[in-house]
Amino acid sequence: MVTHVSAEERGDERGALLAFIEEQRGGIRRALLGLTEEQARTRPSASELSLGGLLKHVAEVEQSWIARAKQEPPAIRRDQSNWHETFQLVGEETVASQLACWEQVAAETEKFIRSAPSLDDTFPLPPDPWFPPEGRVSLRWVCLHLIRETARHAGHADIIRESLDGKTAFELVAQEQGASWG
Repeated sequence: MVTHVSAEERGDERGALLAFIEEQRGGIRRALLGLTEEQARTRPSASELSLGGLLKHVAEVEQSWIARAKQEPPAIRRDQSNWHETFQLVGEETVASQLACWEQVAAETEKFIRSAPSLDDTFPLPPDPWFPPEGRVSLRWVCLHLIRETARHAGHADIIRESLDGKTAFELVAQEQGASWG
């Protein structure tokens, strides 16, 4: 569900981009409200997606893009052998641990984007086959990509949550705000 993002301070493009990223993070966090660990791991459709897996994935993706922008390796390197684990809570991973991880990632994203000299600064893309050879992207592009990536999965989260217990985004926002939609 889309919530209202307040207008940025005049000329605060970074603030606006970060606010839209946070808005989409909220959609995924809300989809997890009131669920058990078992429900968060449940895959209620033919898809392999679960709410816990989406949470883990978006945190990993955000961390990996900010690491690339800093020209550091991602915390977790994914390839064909372990790609499936980006969408699953494995071992001792829990919703709470992934939410805490994502909170740290979000704080690092905010700090890095706010402190960068310019959103026009670019960095090289890694030599993975799905990126153009010698490709570069800007910090602005990273912010827009994170908005798109998180929003896409927030939509998935809405559908998965409604499939689990019938709760809609409107009800979850009301629950988060302690209100009722009548």
